[in-house]
Amino acid sequence: MRTLRILLVGPLVLVTALSSAAFAQQRHVVDSAAMASAITQHVGKQDADRAAIRDAFARPEVRGVAAKTGIDLGRLAAAVETISGNDLERAADAARQVNERLVGGQRNIIISTTTIIVVLLVVILLIVALD
Repeated sequence: MRTLRILLVGPLVLVTALSSAAFAQQRHVVDSAAMASAITQHVGKQDADRAAIRDAFARPEVRGVAAKTGIDLGRLAAAVETISGNDLERAADAARQVNERLVGGQRNIIISTTTIIVVLLVVILLIVALD
């Protein structure tokens, strides 16, 4: 048993010492500059999405619809900073639709625009409620 242990431990120690991190190559699949660029681009997109939502919340039409439905825009504006991923993209898409429909000083709110505003507000409320 002792001989078997010596025969197994010696090569095991040798293999472990030779395969240490000191001998490993420090190559990465993705260049660190490319990784930093991708992260910066992702953060920039999230910031743009949040800005689109904030722009929609700043519109008087949206404020009016929120007041009529009893939705607190202050709470929703705070929640915008916490959402991310698909939820942020969906809310930003809805906000961009609101911003596009109300651009140019249009004061007439049609049913579809009001519906988009309400959907935007409900989506953000659901996101906050589920988190």
